[in-house]
Order: sequence, then C-alpha cells, then structure tokens
Amino acid sequence: MPAMTMIEAINFTLRKEMERDERVICLGEDIGKNGGVFRATDGLQDLFGEDRVVDTPIAESAIVGTAVGMAARGLRPVAEIQFFGFIYEAMDQMAAQAARLRFRSGGRLGAPMVVRAPFGGGVKTPELHSDSLEGLFLHSPGLKVVIPSSPYDAKGLLAAAIRDNDPVLFLEPMKLYRAFRQEVPEEDYVIEIGKAKVLKEGEDVTIITWGATVPLVSKVAERWEQQENVSIELIDLRTISPIDEEAIVFSVQKTGRVLIVHEAVKTGGPGAEISALINEKALFFLSAPIIRIASFDTPYPVPSVEDDWLPNAERINKGIREVLAH
Repeated sequence: MPAMTMIEAINFTLRKEMERDERVICLGEDIGKNGGVFRATDGLQDLFGEDRVVDTPIAESAIVGTAVGMAARGLRPVAEIQFFGFIYEAMDQMAAQAARLRFRSGGRLGAPMVVRAPFGGGVKTPELHSDSLEGLFLHSPGLKVVIPSSPYDAKGLLAAAIRDNDPVLFLEPMKLYRAFRQEVPEEDYVIEIGKAKVLKEGEDVTIITWGATVPLVSKVAERWEQQENVSIELIDLRTISPIDEEAIVFSVQKTGRVLIVHEAVKTGGPGAEISALINEKALFFLSAPIIRIASFDTPYPVPSVEDDWLPNAERINKGIREVLAH
C-alpha cells in the first residue's frame, strides 16, 4: 500500500476515475500542459489528451458554466478553480445554475459535476487566495460541499464526488496538500458523502471541525488528555453540506459540551448552523453554552498576521477551558 500526500492522492484518483469512466473530463486554468498550479492534474493530459484534460482561459464563470452544460449533456466534468477566493466570479453558475438544475427541470436533468478548489490559510498567499467561503455554499441548496483532511479521505471522497449525480464542491486545504504522507489503498473505494468521521471517542467534550484545522485540533486534544485527564471526542465533519446530524447529536448526548472550530469567519459561518442544529436536536443534553472558535469577521489578512487571525492552539485551549468551566 503506497504512502501518498493529499495532492498525490487527488492526482491518483483523477487518473483512476478517468480510466474507469470515459465521461469524466477535467477542465481549468493551466491544468493540462502545466499540470495545475499545485500539480493536481500533473501528467493527465499526456495520458488522456487535450480533449479530456482541457486548458481554459482565466475565466472562472466560463469554466463552471461550461461544466454545467457538459454535465447536462451527459458528461461528468471536474472543473478546477485555481484558488477558492476567485469563486465569486462563478457564483451564479454554481448557486443559480448547477445547484438548481434538477429542481428547475422537475428531475429531467441533473448536473453530475465536481468543482475542485484549493482553499484555506497557513500558506501565506496574497489576497483572495486563502479565503474559507464554504458557508456561502452551505447556504446554497442543491450543492454538496466536501472537505477532506487526509490523503485517505481525499481519495475516497473525490471518487464519491465524481460518481455523484448532483454537483459537488470539493474543497482541498492547501496547508495539507503536502503536510504528511499516509497509506492509501490503490484499490477502488469510496467514502459516503454526508458521513462524518469520529477520529477519537471521548466523554467530556465534543470538538467538531474539518479540513486544515483537524491536525491542529488533534494535537490540542491529545495534550488535554495526557496532561489534564480530559476526555475529548473529536469529529471530522468531512462534509459541510449535507451535515451529519446523527453523528453530532449522538456525540452531544454523550459529552454535553461542544466546541466548533473552523477557518471560515464566525458570523453566519458553518459553526452557526451546527450550533443551531444542536439547539434544535439536543438542547437538553447540553451542560454548557456551545463555543465557536473561528476566524475573525474581517477580510482575509496579510500574511504577517495570518497566524493570529486563524484558529490557533491558544484560542482552542481557551475555548476548552471555558466550556469545561460550566
């Protein structure tokens, strides 16, 4: 079983899915000859040709709009947006076209397509390159929003996304692209979209997170267990839309204390939706107010203050102390 980085797992999965299904077509800026800005599509054009790995102009709206048309006509396009902060240009194509096609056509048409995009902080990029905008699409019915946190999950979730009959936004944490290697089976497997993963079971506090913050929260949780004898249950949500309500409610019923950690800004972010869900489904199991550790309500900052703006160990530790104080 080979050990892969996340970017290698994504490249491997794209290749295997293109071999498995000739309807799978990749398109995006610099994905062909150059293999993509992060090399996610490296070598694919040599294998499958220019008709299936298509270099496009710098025009995000056109890339996603073309993918919608391809999907409606029976293909399974995988569109790459170089950096997620530029998704604003394609917002109409995503939320008003792809997401509504099945509803609008009374089920006659669908949009079996994937939009891949690197996102999130920790790599010191210029403005608009690191924004965590998943909340915009959580609020767009008809879209699924998937975020892997490991090479193993990236392979299984991407395969599931490409085979899905509805549009999937597949967000790839830039910070984790080459952060570590993990054994990834070459054999075919999929991870069900909408199912969270309990990374560690615990009894005292539930921490819900996803994407690039998963390794950070894991380290913090480990320290609390070893030094403070506090048992923490850690949930990697994996999918922001749909949210795995069952996994969250089950955990809250067990621990009674909840911390939500994410890179998106706090106001109107995914943490707010999860907090409301817990209030609706498990309010009387709570022993303390739910605490959200998120990025601050400002545009993404300059690199020199990025580490203080993003959720960090100090703020997560403070949140755990607060939720345990009740």
